[in-house]
Amino acid sequence: MLAAFALGSVPAMAEEGLEAPVPVRMVPPKFPPEMRREGTGGVVTVKCTIDEKGNVTDPTVEKASNDAFVAPALEALRKWKFKPAKKAGTPVALKVSIPIQFSISDD
Repeated sequence: MLAAFALGSVPAMAEEGLEAPVPVRMVPPKFPPEMRREGTGGVVTVKCTIDEKGNVTDPTVEKASNDAFVAPALEALRKWKFKPAKKAGTPVALKVSIPIQFSISDD
């Protein structure tokens, strides 16, 4: 049910000497019962900031295949924890996009 973690512009980060944030706790989203009954999966892409402490802040939906997946995706992502991004060895906040995948076959 859970997801690929993707950062926008990883090559640019390498050039700037940035280390990408790394997920250390990923909480799976709750699959909406109505979507399960229909046998429908989907994806929600969330833009957020991973702060200097590795917390997810300011999550906003960039796109969603179905609105029924939005609330569970946001709720789960708020519980994720990351090893924060680093620049020159110092933790920094970084904006990322994270796709949260909902798939019936993953149950």
